[in-house]
Amino acid sequence: MADRNLTILWARRLFPALNWFGELKDQRVLRTDILAGLTVALVLIPQSMAYAQLAGLPAYYGLYASFMPPMIAALFGSSRQLQTGPVAIVSIMTAAALEPLATAGSASFVAYAIMLALMVGLFELALGVLRLGALVNFLAHPVIIGFTNAAAIIIATSQLSKIFGVFVEKGDYYFETIWNVVSAAFTDTHWPTLAIAVLAFVIMIGIRRLNPRLPNVLIAVAVTTLIANYIEFERVETIPPEQIVNTTVRTLVAEQLTAREQLATIDQAIASANNRFIDVAKTLGKDDPKYLDARHQLDSLRLHKERRQKTIKLDQAEIKDLRFRRVTQGGDFPPRFYLSGELPAGVPDDGHVWRVIKFTDDGALEVSGGGAVVGRIPRGLPALQAPTIDLGVLAQLLPAAITIALLGFMEAISIAKAMATRTKQRVDANQELIGQGLGNIVGGLFQSYPVSGSFSRSAVNIGAGALTGFSSVVTSLIVVIVLLWLTPLLYHLPQATLAAVIMMAVFGLINLKIFKHIWKTQRSDGIVAVLTFILTLTLAPHLDYGILMGAALALGLYLLRTMHPRVVVLGRFWDGTLRDAELYTLETCPNITMIRFDGSLYFANTSYFEDKILERSSQKPDLKYVIVDGEGINAIDASGEEMLASMVERLQGIGVQVIFTQFKRQAYDVLKRSGFIDKVGEENFFRHVDHALRHVWQELGDDHVDGCALNPLRQAAEA
Repeated sequence: MADRNLTILWARRLFPALNWFGELKDQRVLRTDILAGLTVALVLIPQSMAYAQLAGLPAYYGLYASFMPPMIAALFGSSRQLQTGPVAIVSIMTAAALEPLATAGSASFVAYAIMLALMVGLFELALGVLRLGALVNFLAHPVIIGFTNAAAIIIATSQLSKIFGVFVEKGDYYFETIWNVVSAAFTDTHWPTLAIAVLAFVIMIGIRRLNPRLPNVLIAVAVTTLIANYIEFERVETIPPEQIVNTTVRTLVAEQLTAREQLATIDQAIASANNRFIDVAKTLGKDDPKYLDARHQLDSLRLHKERRQKTIKLDQAEIKDLRFRRVTQGGDFPPRFYLSGELPAGVPDDGHVWRVIKFTDDGALEVSGGGAVVGRIPRGLPALQAPTIDLGVLAQLLPAAITIALLGFMEAISIAKAMATRTKQRVDANQELIGQGLGNIVGGLFQSYPVSGSFSRSAVNIGAGALTGFSSVVTSLIVVIVLLWLTPLLYHLPQATLAAVIMMAVFGLINLKIFKHIWKTQRSDGIVAVLTFILTLTLAPHLDYGILMGAALALGLYLLRTMHPRVVVLGRFWDGTLRDAELYTLETCPNITMIRFDGSLYFANTSYFEDKILERSSQKPDLKYVIVDGEGINAIDASGEEMLASMVERLQGIGVQVIFTQFKRQAYDVLKRSGFIDKVGEENFFRHVDHALRHVWQELGDDHVDGCALNPLRQAAEA
């Protein structure tokens, strides 16, 4: 019987869903969870597509990330109401991590995003299995506050180009990109796109105020999609360069295509030079002249590629800045595209402004004369396949994977704990790590990018009455239905609507008032929060730099604070208690100094403590005893123990005896194991400060009864 109970206990621990499977027999629980799961799915579907684009991926990868992760995380996590899937901060960090490695939306970019999900999942799973969930505490609350507010502003402003319908090249820093967007918006705003975005905002805000229970996001998506379909919002054509009338533009396009072909040739040369470099290093060593020649050749090719890429980028920006007018010739003749301003007088055009948005692989141009929509979504479930592992890219992504894992889990566990407080359920941080890790791993096998717990969807879930993790299973099943049968309905969904959905979601993350609260609570924490906020904004798109520098700053300021803890000389207050003599202007004893150290005694502050004791001791020429009150010492390391031994020896050398009192058990045990107590004498350790004072007073004798404010007999007489 005991073995069976132990087996059941282990089964429930390895597979937490067993704790609530039995509850689904209750029809009320089952019905409530199905309704909650459906409600969350109505929010998740449009939101996930928006977040996928925020991550630099095609919109339908948001649905892939909403397919398996919610179900797996619910089955193996400890929270019953936590909804896992694409979230804004993890999405923007994914884009920031991958953009230096590949072009957003490209096949390589997608492959790296899937590999990143696997890396994040493996790291989270390892932390959970090793019971290391406490590591997330290294991300201090002020760091998270500063980063979250900055990231929310970055996420919101990153959608401005889609709101105004403008296309700009990204700058080296995020603020350069935003400046380009704002500049373009003054001259090239696509007014139908802006109108769609404004309509989406009006619908979502209006419904939220009129009836918060209605799915405002889904309604906005449905209305704007129908309108976009009706007015033919999307106008995209693929044309050969010959359809452009201006010969200078055609030449520029031809040069661009030639440069792209040259870039592919350079890549092949780099691969060959890299193989030669590796072979020479292995066979001849680094001291051989051929090694230096091979390295020089490889570096030269890489520099040549970098210059060629910059040229291509500048040419693309020049071409994409051009605006065209489309003229239909009639019959079987293809339309012609004139530069704006060069359209012959009296020649009618279609009334739309066209621009180049993409160079296709076969040398053609994709041009748009309307607004951007989601487009075709592949019907069917994502295939089960192992992600492509590139060891070189893996090493570059490792810091970002760790940062995303820690930040994503901190967000998830914070949400889970908040809901557990409301539902009176227990949340295991390590088990939640396992659930989130498995969700990312399995998601990566089904072409998902990194995911985490969602605050907004979890709030919808618990608000809809979800009682078990089965609501997340239902959410995943609804996504399956959409992928199998409903994807054609999403073709005309405007990108501007998804941008509005993202902006509405992240506005709630911006809370600038909390900076003032943190500053009042602890000024050093306020400095950390503000600097993390500024660094994240300044260093974007390298968001991981901002949070890592913020964490390092928080740790550094903590060490700085603990290097100089409070060291006070104690005096007798009028009510008999011992307090800071300098603060309360209390009388002290010429023969006795009682010192209290408020902080753990470790390598960074041992010299400070010793200097303070010797400084206070030197101020009393008739000093006979130093009483060290250890009430505020929580821990002692080897450096602290060595300092105490040295201090005792130095004071005894000038005739001053050291007495120790009120040391906590953990600190006392360290001194006991090290042999310090045996060396100093256990008779010099006292459990209570009054016991230490009575002992000292007996040693001093009756001559000192009237001269010391610390004398317990004098205190009794005054009372």
